[in-house]
Amino acid sequence: MLHIIASGLFLNFNSNNTGLQFFRNDLLQTLNVLNVTYFNKINWKINDKSAGLLMFSRDLIPVGREVAGVVLQVGSKVSFFQPEDEVVGILPLDSPSSGLCDTIDIDEHYLVQKPEKLSSVCVAGALRDGLCAYTALHTQAHMAAGHTLLVMDGASSFGLMCIQLACYHGVKVLTTSHSPQKHTFLEQLRPSVARVIPVYNGSSDLLPVVLEETGSLGVDIVIDSGVCLQEEEGPDDVKLLPHKHDIISVLGVGGHWITSHQDLQLDPPDCRLLHLKSASVSFLNPEVWTASSAQQGRYLHILKDIVEKMSAGVLRPQPEEAIPLYEATVAMETVQRHQKKKAVIQL
Repeated sequence: MLHIIASGLFLNFNSNNTGLQFFRNDLLQTLNVLNVTYFNKINWKINDKSAGLLMFSRDLIPVGREVAGVVLQVGSKVSFFQPEDEVVGILPLDSPSSGLCDTIDIDEHYLVQKPEKLSSVCVAGALRDGLCAYTALHTQAHMAAGHTLLVMDGASSFGLMCIQLACYHGVKVLTTSHSPQKHTFLEQLRPSVARVIPVYNGSSDLLPVVLEETGSLGVDIVIDSGVCLQEEEGPDDVKLLPHKHDIISVLGVGGHWITSHQDLQLDPPDCRLLHLKSASVSFLNPEVWTASSAQQGRYLHILKDIVEKMSAGVLRPQPEEAIPLYEATVAMETVQRHQKKKAVIQL
């Protein structure tokens, strides 16, 4: 277990002050060396509610929980690892320690072995996306060969993981593109997707294209990257999101809709349409894997399978350029303002 706060990057979380207050904290150092960490946007609502649920202080939120590095020392009861082992893992949500430090103390049940030919930068930057894709497709949607999958914004790091994992298991994949450059990228993917649907040109042909590709049956699985709840003007990235009714319309009988939109609201007509199709809605939250010790075995199996598939070339995340530690604070502020999706820090 993690016992003390180590040096690292923290967010000063205060419900009365919504400003960005990231700062470096240089206190004690603990056990395992970690030379690479990754972070993405902090979800204020999830961290606020999870803090109360897990009963830990929410004044300081550690930044950088996806870590990769080398084991320096192990305790007497550690059975999975030895010193000099290369490992990768995700710090639990209630961890008081930031991944942006030279050494940390962590329970062995949050780590898996890192294959030698897999770089620390690559695995740290893609581990959470792989976990989300695995959770959505295997755990929630029960993906099987012959299914048809629609991935919204397939060029995103999460969408790319979903596409590659689904293609590996013999699933027919449709995806949407948010720009001409992303459209070209998705069309050049190997193994190839069945259809790339542009949604950046103002008029989305999502429903007719999906019905054409599926023989008017609809898809078995939809994985979104956000949902437009109302027909109104908004930022450009919001305008590219599908409307909830469009997603329900493209679902086939018995289909699964996996959503990352935590504030999703369904009106009675939407629910009736889902009921008629006997379709389901699942909320994707990868933090649940560490919320109960009963899930530890499955969680470690998933992490191990992800790194093995990355090592074998089944999962090929887009390359991430690591930035030095002294730029971490500025990088995190950029990520929090949606100007950048994520960042990988190399110590």
